[in-house]
This record gives sequence, structure tokens and C-alpha cells, in this order.
Amino acid sequence: MTRSILFDTETTGLDPDTGDRVIEIAALELVNDLRTGNYFHVLVNPERDIPPEATKVHGITLADLEGKPLFADIADEFLAFIGDGKMIAHNAPFDFKFINAELKRAGREPLDYESRAIDTVIMARKKFPGMPANLDALCRRFGIDLSERGTHNALLDCRLLADVYVELIGGRQRGLGLSNDRQQSSTSGGVRKRKAVTGRKARPMPPPDEATLARHAEFLNSLSDPIWLKE
Repeated sequence: MTRSILFDTETTGLDPDTGDRVIEIAALELVNDLRTGNYFHVLVNPERDIPPEATKVHGITLADLEGKPLFADIADEFLAFIGDGKMIAHNAPFDFKFINAELKRAGREPLDYESRAIDTVIMARKKFPGMPANLDALCRRFGIDLSERGTHNALLDCRLLADVYVELIGGRQRGLGLSNDRQQSSTSGGVRKRKAVTGRKARPMPPPDEATLARHAEFLNSLSDPIWLKE
């Protein structure tokens, strides 16, 4: 079993080196490259303003973050959820840079990009050279429903990217996840876990009774010259 984490962030701007901060984090657990239904999602108080141009992208205002935790308050929970597996992101350098800046500010060790990052932008450009590699374009290419996507939303973007990622690595029949994505139960702190779904054991089919065999024989006799009765 291979566990990995697909994640996305929304931020106040484009560069943590100039003071921009994370305001939303979403992360989905994948096992053998398919969603399990376990996820981490939290809105974060950035301790600064949110420029209007950033709000146009993700739709989040400072009022939306009133009373939300600081990154330092959720850092350990986030690290516990992601564990030590690979981390998948669309334009991974951007998200890793922001997460590592927040971890450093909170006094935690940064994530190692070289050993952990999988960038789906790079994957898409290798698979479709010269073609658009943004998330919307990839969803349209693979026939993934975009009807719920307006402004950027980290959790929705993760769910879309999970479907895109499966297609980029070769595609798998949809619906073959570990269990039904709609069957979930929530826990505290922004982490939700899906209930396990148990399958039923197949029962052997009983042999036909005499009446069924007689009706079958009667049906065969009603056919004209069936090939399976020829020698």
C-alpha cells in the first residue's frame, strides 16, 4: 500500500518572501493513487490584510477568516496528517514554498521538496507538450466536471486534481476507490475520515429445480432447429 498526499493552498499573494501568507490549506489522502475520503481542510488567519486582487482569485476576505486559527495552531495537526509520504501539487514549488515559510515561522522543520514533491504541472507538460497545463484545461481535456468551480477553492481544487492525477498516470476506472466518497464521518480540527464500507460475500447459485428444468426443456422444444441440439 502506497500512501501519498495531494494538497493545495490559497494565499494572500504570490510570494511569501514579501510577506504573503497562507489562508487556506486542503489535503487529500491517496492510497495507491486513489482517494480514500480522508482529508484535511482548514482556513487560516494570516495576521495581515488580503489584497483585493487576491480575493478576486479565491473569493476569501479577511472577514471570512475572523476567529480562524493561526497557522502555528494547526501546524502539528497538518504535519501529522501528511506524514512522510510523497506530496502532490499543481505547481508544487509555489505550494511548497508557502507551506515551508509557514512551518519555519511556526518553528517547525520544512518539508524536503526534492524527496517529497510530485508536480502535476510538470507531468502534464511532459504528457501534452505545448498544450495548456492549468487545472481547468486539464479537466476539460479529461472530461472532468468543472460546474462547481467558480473562484479557486483549495478543497475543490484538490478533488479535481485528484481526478486529473489519475488520468496523468495512465487512468483508472472511476468508482474503484477504497470506498464510497459520500460516506464520511467528521472529526475535530478540519480532518474528516470516511467510514469503511464492507462488501458482501458472494453466495453460490443453487441448482435449478425440476419445474425449472421442465420449463427450459419446453422452451427448447419450441425452437425450430436450434444449432446446440445438432450432433
